[in-house]
Amino acid sequence: MTATFEMIQESMKFIASKTDCKPEYGIILGTGLGRLADAIKADCVIPYEQIPHFPVSTVETHAGKLIFGELAGKKVMAMQGRFHYYEGYSMQQIVFPIRVMKFLSVKTLIVSNACGGINPNFHPGTIMAITDHINLLGDNPLIGPNDNRIGPRFPDMSEPYSKRLLELVHKVALKNGIRLESGVYASMSGPSLETRSEYRMLKIIGADVIGMSTVPEVIAAVHAGLEVLGLSVVTDSCLPDALEPADIKKIIAVADKAEPVLVKLIQKVLEAL
Repeated sequence: MTATFEMIQESMKFIASKTDCKPEYGIILGTGLGRLADAIKADCVIPYEQIPHFPVSTVETHAGKLIFGELAGKKVMAMQGRFHYYEGYSMQQIVFPIRVMKFLSVKTLIVSNACGGINPNFHPGTIMAITDHINLLGDNPLIGPNDNRIGPRFPDMSEPYSKRLLELVHKVALKNGIRLESGVYASMSGPSLETRSEYRMLKIIGADVIGMSTVPEVIAAVHAGLEVLGLSVVTDSCLPDALEPADIKKIIAVADKAEPVLVKLIQKVLEAL
């Protein structure tokens, strides 16, 4: 972990040479949701490959850029593209940017993702505020030696998603006429999509949606003392008795269609903070 802390410092030093922006809010833009970046009044845009120790996203829909600037009057740091376990990255690599955020002055993390709907009431295009999660990745970014400079050995996970921010996002959604559901996000490794039996299992254990990301970043954020708001866009229905072959192009299209609503919601939340 000493190497990790030193790596964080090297990344920070490079970023500081490019911008003097001190972001208070971090944003992770998920699959098909990267165009929120267009709404940011950018002070600096840095491709991941230029930043020491940053992984490089291999997913086609993830631009792979770190954006510093202003959104809704707040100083933000946005990841336009994230890293996934199925890309072959370690948990430490996946959450490295979150740890950099902590030491760059970020206090609040807003994380978004595209996901499959297990709850039959969540149709494609539904936006869901994450109230809790289930880690089915078979790994955890905190495994290994702990560095107290980054966070405590045993972080409490009784409230990984801030109740304060959940109450706020629902008030904002209601005020702006945005339909917003609440539910539990489960994460599995992918990249293969789930079987009918796996979807049945997920429903039984209490998941409302299923995805391949978010959980590692949230664990690392809680470990680092950040307040977290999670938002999911349901891109397809995963009902085991009415399951159809996945159409990735259609999934991306649903995310694209829902994106303007999500952008508005995040902007209004930032304004209200």
